[in-house]
Amino acid sequence: MSLHTVKPAKKKGKGSTGSSFDNLEIFLLHLPTTIWYLLFCYAPMFGIQIAFKNYSFRKGIWGSKWVGLTHFQRFFNSYYCGEVIYNTLAISIYSLIVRTPLPIILALLMNEVKTKWFKRTVQTVTYAPYFISTVVMCSMVILFLSPDSGFINRLIVLLGGEKKYFMGIPGYFKSIYVWSAAWQYTGWDAVIYMAALSGIDPQLHEAAMIDGAGRLRRIWHINLPGIKPTIIILLIMSCGTLMNVGFEKVFLLQNDLNRSASDVISTLVYRQGFGAKDTKRDFSYSTAVNLFNSVVNCVLLVAVNTAARRVGETSLW
Repeated sequence: MSLHTVKPAKKKGKGSTGSSFDNLEIFLLHLPTTIWYLLFCYAPMFGIQIAFKNYSFRKGIWGSKWVGLTHFQRFFNSYYCGEVIYNTLAISIYSLIVRTPLPIILALLMNEVKTKWFKRTVQTVTYAPYFISTVVMCSMVILFLSPDSGFINRLIVLLGGEKKYFMGIPGYFKSIYVWSAAWQYTGWDAVIYMAALSGIDPQLHEAAMIDGAGRLRRIWHINLPGIKPTIIILLIMSCGTLMNVGFEKVFLLQNDLNRSASDVISTLVYRQGFGAKDTKRDFSYSTAVNLFNSVVNCVLLVAVNTAARRVGETSLW
């Protein structure tokens, strides 16, 4: 009778990953998010090809005629191309310049407040506008700037000025859009920077105070460098959506009088895709314009991220 040597089973060490089923709970936790991205972000990419076709409902995506870059040429040769791109960039850059420093300043100021009840009150008041819907916010803006019942015009008249129809003057539209957004989002955006400030080691401030550093010097040399990575990451993400001006707000504030300053790529895509009274629905053309917008955003994101990585040590990838 032959003897067989039985090898003892190896014990699983602490560093062993084990079976993939050991992380089943984590996989299940990510499953809803993965499904959402697959259905609403990746699956619709199949329809991007209609930007290069004359899309027809009857023929479908595969049966529609391939026309190449015709729709892109139509957009670049159109009389409104320059105006739409300019308005989109002007509103985006204006918004970036205004909305980037305001939350940082608010967070730095709130971090210096020691009275808890006052700090909580200011926090609640500043980020409460974030929860107002876009429709209600636009209605409030239009009502405030109304030449008949708006309190802004009443205040102007009280000070000896004349009433103005602000929503009908193209030169005012960009400022109205940007500063109303700043009022709505500054408090909420500051929460991220306040969280970053809470992670700064208090011993740095104690050492600086012992060395005689005042409050402003501690903000400049400790707080700002401490939240610098957060500022850079959020700035990169903002530059990646530079061409994405909020459609809903622009559309709700837009009228025939201010259209020359408010017509952006998103409103053009909507008008061409879904059709206004005097516009034929053209899904291929609107898809081409929107694809151009997305490509520009992607290029800006990569360029800004590359520049941030070369200048400093913080980047998205």
